[in-house]
Amino acid sequence: MTGSNRHFVLAAGGTGGHLLPAFALASELERRGHHVALITDARGEQIPGRPDFLTSHVLPAGRFGKNPLKWFAGLRAVLQGRKMALRLYDSFAPSAVVGFGGYPSLPALLASSSAGIPSVLHEQNAVLGRVNRLLAGRVQAIATAYPEIERLKPKHRAKVALVGNPVRAQVLSLRDEEFPPLGEEGLLRVLVTGGSQGARVLSEVVPDGLAMLPPAVRQRLQVTQQCRAEDLDTVRERYRTHDIPAELGTYFEDMASRLGDAHLFIGRAGASTIAELTAVGRPAILVPLPIATDDHQAANTREMTKAGGARMIRQERFAAKELAKQIMALADNPEGLAKAAHAAWNCGRPDAVKDLADLVEGFGGADMMDVIRVGANNARGASQGVPAGQGAAREHGE
Repeated sequence: MTGSNRHFVLAAGGTGGHLLPAFALASELERRGHHVALITDARGEQIPGRPDFLTSHVLPAGRFGKNPLKWFAGLRAVLQGRKMALRLYDSFAPSAVVGFGGYPSLPALLASSSAGIPSVLHEQNAVLGRVNRLLAGRVQAIATAYPEIERLKPKHRAKVALVGNPVRAQVLSLRDEEFPPLGEEGLLRVLVTGGSQGARVLSEVVPDGLAMLPPAVRQRLQVTQQCRAEDLDTVRERYRTHDIPAELGTYFEDMASRLGDAHLFIGRAGASTIAELTAVGRPAILVPLPIATDDHQAANTREMTKAGGARMIRQERFAAKELAKQIMALADNPEGLAKAAHAAWNCGRPDAVKDLADLVEGFGGADMMDVIRVGANNARGASQGVPAGQGAAREHGE
């Protein structure tokens, strides 16, 4: 096995938020000539989007909830998963193991630590997750998506490299396109999405909030909204009553192109959502999921809102009147939305998957701390200023 042809193991599971960045890294490492394997759990095995070349190994992943009676079973599953991971490492001989958070990554990273295999954590959110907090002291590097990370101990900050969150190629391809023209009489296209836990509150509030906009704005609206199947008829009737054109669906195959066409996004503040909004440069009204662990979705909004690319509304304050108020704060004139789009674009980290792959590839090569410093510097450089040739930058004359 040569230095340019190595083996890497990625550990992720549970949700698409953990798996999709792992899939992106796997594709980049494979493109560079390396061999990659995935450790996940039964639920993660069902997440769509896994590259055809990526072999997955399903391990038990114990969970430790609030009920102490279930801790023993969780510990037993973790130890079983650790033993299985060690057997995989004996045959696969990875140069490094990369964990993306979630309980399925715990046994894999415990095994790599005991086997002396270098390890990297990737944290998608602005709050270090529970499993990543448990493992932070055992790994050689922590790749983050935001410059400010809560729940990260000061003694572990020297391990941090800011790389961002990888996004889908279809979305990244839109980064250099112009913000859609928005004249005083043109359509104002609004995209509304929410996950299975978030769509209902959006369905209840957004139609009435849009209806409270000034007539000159309301009559230009063109809405695309993702809804739960059981809410479709009710939401369709609300838009019909308000005389607002709206296309509704439970799922849109062409979501990337719809994001590219949108002038304004309304939805949750998951890590992948924020990464895609900032990659393309789209202003947003963000409503963090209130039951998200450690309130991490609210933390995810910090950078984008501070830059002026988004407004955040807590769910307890998410009412029609407040939504209309915050929309007008962003969209009081065409230039306002375009400036917010530019601010969102400046928060994007389009080289996230490349920077993460550079960091991971550094194992077995250069001194590890040099790799971390180089990765952090590259990521900071990518996130500062506006590269030449970017569409939004050309539009604003910068």
